[in-house]
Amino acid sequence: MAFNKLFEKFSGNSNDDDEMEYEDSENALNKLGKKDNTMILLEPRAYSESQQIADYLKGNSSVVVNLRRVTPDQAKRIVDFLSGTIYAIGGDLQKLGGGIFLCTPNTVNVEGKISDEGLKGKDAKNSSKSKDDKEEEDDGFDF
Repeated sequence: MAFNKLFEKFSGNSNDDDEMEYEDSENALNKLGKKDNTMILLEPRAYSESQQIADYLKGNSSVVVNLRRVTPDQAKRIVDFLSGTIYAIGGDLQKLGGGIFLCTPNTVNVEGKISDEGLKGKDAKNSSKSKDDKEEEDDGFDF
């Protein structure tokens, strides 16, 4: 019987079940090869939400994280946690602005950088402002 199946396969006389099996495996391979192009926007309110962000990254989604709703200490802990996750999956982490980060899995290619030079120059110009005014402008995200 095995010889007959082998003969049918090579002679082009295979039955429909074999063709269905091939199509199913081809569909499965296509699904595995697909990249998720979902962009998730999150504003965590506590460090405990770090795991959810990491889960999105592990699922090949990109995540923009706004850390302005957490304390600077919690924000640093979240960035540290996400840095470890991103390292493990071979992804990328970029700071977009004060407390806003772009986290991407290795399936997403990010080109270009956003610099903080404009902010540093602005701070230098505003050196004549009072200490209280400067503290209001400082977002606490020096990392």
